Amino acid sequence: MIPPARVLVIDDDPALLASVVAALSAEGFAVRGLPDGEGLAEALRSVAPDLVVLDWMLPGASGIRLAATVRTTSDAAVVMLTARDELDDRLRGFAEGVDDYVVKPFSIAELVARVTAVLRRRGRVPAVIEVGDLVLDPEAAVTTRGGVALDLTATEHRLLAFLAESRGRTVSKTQILTQVWGYDDYDPNLVEVHLSSLRKKMEREGPRLIHTVRGIGYRMSA
Repeated sequence: MIPPARVLVIDDDPALLASVVAALSAEGFAVRGLPDGEGLAEALRSVAPDLVVLDWMLPGASGIRLAATVRTTSDAAVVMLTARDELDDRLRGFAEGVDDYVVKPFSIAELVARVTAVLRRRGRVPAVIEVGDLVLDPEAAVTTRGGVALDLTATEHRLLAFLAESRGRTVSKTQILTQVWGYDDYDPNLVEVHLSSLRKKMEREGPRLIHTVRGIGYRMSA
């Protein structure tokens, strides 16, 4: 059995920090929170995190400077929380070793899904996701329902992986567009079209797992 992945969260907003720590802990991760970067060096030694969630705008050293510290003193992945969504800012972050971004305002479900995806790529969470009788291997792009292989497109696999990683939480069309297609300004009908096709393929083999939450978005649950 893979031991729980260790996650360090640094954010100066007490309410947001508490929410992120609680959500990641609920997913089974071992989580420690810090209000700023002053304790980063000690935490990297004592916690030895697999992943660090950093707010870009922190008192004292900024998140981007702390990301450089993480990269030079640790092999932890970095997910950046930021209100800065300009291309130059993203490129600067990637140059400092940032693995992924979550742009504010964001949902906790989106953050949990992105953290989980980064840790899965690093082999720190199980490769296979199970929701009821659905078994999904995102890396191999193989999905079965009740033991029957589903013939899904590459986009449907990405869409299903995001919903499965966010299982039990409601995600909006904008969050799906951002995560699956990389943009939030596409026609929201794109989500409906792909979800309709995905549901038909899944529901040939069992009851509905992807539920519509009217006026909000979608939730996946057994």
